Amino acid sequence: MSLSIRPATLGDIPALFAIRTAVRENHMTLAALAAAGVTPDSVAELLRSEDAATWIGLWDGEPAAFAMARSDQGDVFALFVRPEMEGRGFGGRLLALAESWLASRGAESAWLLTGGEPGLKAARFYAARGWLVEGREPDGQLRFTKRLAARS
Repeated sequence: MSLSIRPATLGDIPALFAIRTAVRENHMTLAALAAAGVTPDSVAELLRSEDAATWIGLWDGEPAAFAMARSDQGDVFALFVRPEMEGRGFGGRLLALAESWLASRGAESAWLLTGGEPGLKAARFYAARGWLVEGREPDGQLRFTKRLAARS
């Protein structure tokens, strides 16, 4: 069994949505994503943008996880792992890639949002990697921030 990560392509859009809608925590349906403005067209726009980067994690060649970062926003916009693929290192590797990419684009710090319900694994995951809770959004999500190491 092997884990690999590569930049996502337009052909990966169906896999990105399949991963996003498969998660147990912070779950959203396709309809809820569309209502939030996350559609195949908006994701394609991000994949084409010089201000965004997306990576897909593969387990034996099968899509298992992905991350998206936006330098114009300074955020990790998405990080999701299929539930059956958790604990294999995808999340940590994808988050490190996003942090490194943002730093290489000149970001001194980054931010992200995650579900704020008690007991969610995501909050512990980010905290264990040096992200700090900055506050709570009006919709209840937690806002995390992290100072990034300077890249030369």
